[in-house]
Amino acid sequence: MQVLETQRLVLREIEAADAPFILELHTDPSFLANIGDRGVHDLPSAVNYIETNPRASYARNGYGLWLVVSKETGEPLGMAGIVRRDTLPDADIGYAFLPRHWSKGYAVEACTAVRDHAMRTLALPRLLAIVSPGNAASVKVLERIGLTFRDTVRMGSHDLQLFAVEAGA
Repeated sequence: MQVLETQRLVLREIEAADAPFILELHTDPSFLANIGDRGVHDLPSAVNYIETNPRASYARNGYGLWLVVSKETGEPLGMAGIVRRDTLPDADIGYAFLPRHWSKGYAVEACTAVRDHAMRTLALPRLLAIVSPGNAASVKVLERIGLTFRDTVRMGSHDLQLFAVEAGA
């Protein structure tokens, strides 16, 4: 199901048929370095991740991570969306793209649409984001869509940078 559309992108719900792409994305070295191992190591674990993470979030929250697809080619580029974690006081924006799709403005375009959807359609009062220290490219995306650094937070065994934007800001 399509959720959002931008000039160049379609964001839609992730389905079991997307498992090969999810496997590729989650096993990419940059994903593992910046986001972490989500237990996706083969097609069955990719299907399990889809069902227990994005699809479960759609059912529970009405939002989640969505597949980002090129309108021009139909190729999956990455994922972007809204995540609700027990460890944060508000929902946060999450995104990941395969390195071959970096530096083309896709992350800013997709995340702008996600931010607007969160604030306008879902009426969330605040949207957070967490970033691994040293991930300058992700910080740049967040700042370009209006989020600002607020604090350093500890999640698990990792210190992460916390960014936020308030509704109406």
